[in-house]
Amino acid sequence: MSSKPVSNPNQNHLLAALLDAEFDRLSPHLELVPMLLGDVLYESGGKLHHVYFPTTAIISLHYLLENGGSSEMAGVGNEGVLGVSLFMGGNTTPSRAIVQTSGYGYRLPVKILMEEFNRAGPVMRLLLRYVQALLTQMAQTAVCNRHHTVEQQLCRWLLLTLDRLPGTSLTMTQELIANMLGVRREGVTEAAGRLQGYGYISYRRGHISVLDRAGLERDVCECYGVVKKEFARLLSDVRQRQEGITS
Repeated sequence: MSSKPVSNPNQNHLLAALLDAEFDRLSPHLELVPMLLGDVLYESGGKLHHVYFPTTAIISLHYLLENGGSSEMAGVGNEGVLGVSLFMGGNTTPSRAIVQTSGYGYRLPVKILMEEFNRAGPVMRLLLRYVQALLTQMAQTAVCNRHHTVEQQLCRWLLLTLDRLPGTSLTMTQELIANMLGVRREGVTEAAGRLQGYGYISYRRGHISVLDRAGLERDVCECYGVVKKEFARLLSDVRQRQEGITS
């Protein structure tokens, strides 16, 4: 990742949804940045200076406990933006944002985004739609972690990750997955072993390849479908906006 790849802001669905006038005001300030596995973009309680629009990277939002434990609340990939607390009325966030899958994204100074948001036009409406979808993801993650098996949670997490990637392989250790799900590593090892036994995935030294996505979709809990449906509704609005249809 030493050289910048061929990249386009339109790889991020929110940036792609902007009308020409809005995009032209933002584009001179968009900076392509690498995001390496494990990079911390925001610390809990830290002041936010940029928002991030991932294109090929995926960012995990973690809530940290006083005893050092953590659990993923949501993920942000090419469907969204990192830093929603800024335009929801806060300058800090209670969560830590850490890169889950390395790649690239565009960052934008807070001041520029807030100027556009405060115009109370299409950008504000688009971002608020995204916030609604993100809140659905957070709520469903909390329900899933409380009521469903580790195997079902792992299926959900794998499918949501694949939805944000161009291929079927990802780099992720079982320890990191356990931290994401807020469960013991042994539980993830057992669940991954069962999925591999079913022929759904292949796992070796931190590399997971999905061999049978349909199998994962059959075994996953309803939480995946709820989140996917909400984001599909968001993207439907995005397509309508691009086609000039008003809601």
